Amino acid sequence: MADHGQVEYATAQGNNLPAHVAMYDRFVHLILVGGAHVANIVLGLAIGAVAGHWLLAFAIFVIATIVAAHGFLSGARLPSVIMVMLSLIALALASGG
Repeated sequence: MADHGQVEYATAQGNNLPAHVAMYDRFVHLILVGGAHVANIVLGLAIGAVAGHWLLAFAIFVIATIVAAHGFLSGARLPSVIMVMLSLIALALASGG
């Protein structure tokens, strides 16, 4: 049977909690900024295909890509979220409702 003694993480080899936390933070940042970028692309496609405003859709693609690149390089998350909100407002205005 396995020994069920007390596990001591402080003395374990390879236990690098700060590195794990930093990697988790980078992963969450990647998911948030990447997910916001995908949402912007989908909203741009909706504006172009449903409302027929392809120039506005192209502008959203370009601006969203710049915002996502800025977010990936600088670590900023808020501009990506704001860009999704602006894309939603553009979709509402372009659809006429």
